Amino acid sequence: MHSIDLTNCDREPIHIPGKIQSHGFLLAVNSQNFNITYASENLVNHLGESATALLDQPLQNLIDLLANLGVEIELEAILALGKSQGFDLINPYKLTIKGNPYYLILHRSAENYILEFEIATLQYDVQHIIGKSVAEILLNRSLNGLLEKAAAEVKRLIEYDRVMIYKFQEDGHGEVVAEEKNEELEPFFGLHYPASDIPKQARELYKLNMTRIIADVYTESAAIATFNNDAPLDLTHSTLRAVSPIHIQYLKNMGVASSFSISLLLNGELWGLIACHNYSPKFIDYKAREGCKLIGNILSSALEFREAEFNNENDQVYQTAVDALSEQLESDPEIISALTKHKTNLLDANSATGVAIIYEKKIYTLGQTPAMEQLEPLINWLKLTMNDSIYYTHQLSAHYKPALSFAKTASGIIACLLSKSMGELIIWFKQETLATMYWAGNPEKPVEKSEVGMLNLSPRNSFESFTEIVKNTAPKWSTSEINGALKLREKITNTINKRADEIRLLNERLKLAYEELDTFSYTISHDLRTPLTAIKSYTELFLARNKNIEDKNVQLLDRVLVGADKMRFLIDEILKLARVGRADIELAHINVQEMINDICQTVVSAYKADHMSIEIGNCPAIDGDTILINQVFTNIISNAVKYSTKSINPTITINGEEVNGEIIYKIADNGIGIEVDNHDKVFELFRRMENVKDFEGTGVGLAIVKRIVERHNGRIWFESELDKGTTFYLSFKKL
Repeated sequence: MHSIDLTNCDREPIHIPGKIQSHGFLLAVNSQNFNITYASENLVNHLGESATALLDQPLQNLIDLLANLGVEIELEAILALGKSQGFDLINPYKLTIKGNPYYLILHRSAENYILEFEIATLQYDVQHIIGKSVAEILLNRSLNGLLEKAAAEVKRLIEYDRVMIYKFQEDGHGEVVAEEKNEELEPFFGLHYPASDIPKQARELYKLNMTRIIADVYTESAAIATFNNDAPLDLTHSTLRAVSPIHIQYLKNMGVASSFSISLLLNGELWGLIACHNYSPKFIDYKAREGCKLIGNILSSALEFREAEFNNENDQVYQTAVDALSEQLESDPEIISALTKHKTNLLDANSATGVAIIYEKKIYTLGQTPAMEQLEPLINWLKLTMNDSIYYTHQLSAHYKPALSFAKTASGIIACLLSKSMGELIIWFKQETLATMYWAGNPEKPVEKSEVGMLNLSPRNSFESFTEIVKNTAPKWSTSEINGALKLREKITNTINKRADEIRLLNERLKLAYEELDTFSYTISHDLRTPLTAIKSYTELFLARNKNIEDKNVQLLDRVLVGADKMRFLIDEILKLARVGRADIELAHINVQEMINDICQTVVSAYKADHMSIEIGNCPAIDGDTILINQVFTNIISNAVKYSTKSINPTITINGEEVNGEIIYKIADNGIGIEVDNHDKVFELFRRMENVKDFEGTGVGLAIVKRIVERHNGRIWFESELDKGTTFYLSFKKL
């Protein structure tokens, strides 16, 4: 007993107490040979015969004993009828013993028939009263009104000092949600009681026995005698079953002398109790208890109906939103837009106050959500934690401690996994709701020592209200909200998969188009090169054979040769552009300093620009395809040289530096520059500016450069002013 608290009750075998309450007596009969196997020791008080005198004797001995007391009863026939038709048709069987009315209540327990005899005290028509009570209760449409009226009608029926409706919460603790009491009593309405007040096995018995009477906590229970050391008698379904001494002490500490309870079930589970207290001993007749049981059954049905009605209303609201989002996913080509940009968005699918969508490595938010630096660790935690497609809680900080820092914004979450491999999910957030809970005594002190050092078996002695402020908790998610999230997740994943299939089909078509383009490009190249070669060859041959052609005709033929060379160069450029988009990139660590030195020497020689000053600064290495990157720098540097050759003191500067994880190259010249009106056209294919007509070019080079840079996930941009020069910037991510 030195470590006792109410959790010890969970291990107490209350269904086999070995005793019964003293307001009746009990016998058990073997169902095979009809010998008496158990008898309560208070039998002598009711029948004038000791229990041991009847043990292991034929049932006929009991029948004879009753006959001697003026009771004629065919017990064997009654038991046979009960076995075949069910004991509910027989109970209670009324009889008179020694001038006192009794009820015989029968049921089966393993290999025994249990015979319980109770005093009958009811002197009025209970059926009529019950009918009126039920009608009064069902007049109330609201749940609170229903519970309040039920408490009032039960109090009117059994005349106890206090009648409470006691509701079990999800964590097992109970709350008084309705109360009817005598005026002089202090109210218990709104008080909370720890889950340990009613142990687990007691709750299971409440599901099996719809009513439970404790007539007098101050009387001694009667022991059940047996013979041959038989196992304790299972009294699971007994009406006289004795009460746990721990619970008796609990009631005494509350000042309660008699208690009565009626079970309330919701979908087969224990929703709560109609808990009745009397401050003096009070017995309730079996028929009155059965009448209260009927009230409990009807109230349970009404609770199921009210909950279903409430859930249906919420289901309809949330289902309408989910249906609208589903339609938007069908019509809107963008997933995020479909979920966030329309009149109905993700926040309408439940009671959340904020939502975050993690999709394609980006985080999108609506409403009130944790800050990004708080959100990212939470997302990582969910990715590691979630094994199922959904995770929900109304107390996030109890599972994820960092959530304490943003509890006001997100104490409750529903997280739906869209793709575990891609780390894609949706998280709905619900704000903290501060709640004040009034406990019937401090729930953290289940056991207290008495003055002599003994441990009291009750959770509290005073039952004075203890106030607790509940923080870091949001309103619970309803079943309809959770179901709505699952339905929406299914629709989103189906849409993503459908679009992935469409993209896969488009990629196959694109691959086919590229192959056709390759064929077309090489065909065009071959078909155009042949006549161009012929034009150039025949023109050169004509000039070689005819030395006496006039100078003006020679000039015309020279233009034909120049045109043929330009056409051939243009064809080569177009082929380069077509290949850039399809070529596989072979990454290598490039020594840019060495590459730029070689390019500058080649370009200066090609343009005969020995008078030009080229300043090469820091050139950090980059990672990329060596051939393609060479093509980028060659094109940019060639343009800088070409368009600066006619400037006074032509100067080109080349420098690279690392900035925020990027390597940015700056290539500046003091050449002809670009007009502001043409800045948006620089990278367009075949686009040449008005001021470059005197310079050779095709208008393809910068389009190729842009495509290569983008293939490397880089950026290209420029600054330019007419007649003052141009600066190009090339940015590459540092790997």
